[in-house]
Amino acid sequence: MRLFVALAPPDAVIADLAAACAPFRARRADLRWASADSWHITLAFLGEVSEVSRERLLPRLERGARRHAAFGLCFRGAGAFPSPRRATVLWTGLAGDRRALGELAQTVGAGARRAGVPPPDAGRHYRPHLTLARCRVPADLSPVISGLDGYESPAWQAEAIHLIRSHLNEGASGVPRYETLQTYRLQAAKGG
Repeated sequence: MRLFVALAPPDAVIADLAAACAPFRARRADLRWASADSWHITLAFLGEVSEVSRERLLPRLERGARRHAAFGLCFRGAGAFPSPRRATVLWTGLAGDRRALGELAQTVGAGARRAGVPPPDAGRHYRPHLTLARCRVPADLSPVISGLDGYESPAWQAEAIHLIRSHLNEGASGVPRYETLQTYRLQAAKGG
């Protein structure tokens, strides 16, 4: 099964971001816009994982989540991979407690490695973002990025991590479907 570990922003934050993207969605039909109900922040992509490895992973994710306190985030601005003028991915960035976010991603990756499921991108610098759209061929997304430059979502608390199964190419549309297998709560926010 194809798995990843992610944060899920609250519905109100997703709705706010979707509203900010709506004008660009209408003008840029050349992009494959991700469905707002599938938006998430990946902490670790794990790829294909056997049932045995998944079972070894579960307690490690639970312990890892308990070691981290909830923290505040918001979405801010936009960018593109690999570059705005030759983009294949349009994303929105994150502001808030990025240090806590990075530490949580490290804990998840370490737990996955100990479970025998090393993330394929292990060793690469963690670049937190939420993918908004993909391009079939490289495109100049500078106007979209400029249009979202001043965007900032309402602040929200990351309070849980989710182990998610990705079902690829299912149904007539061929759009991935995500299934949350487990949710692990972080500690209550310090001072809260």
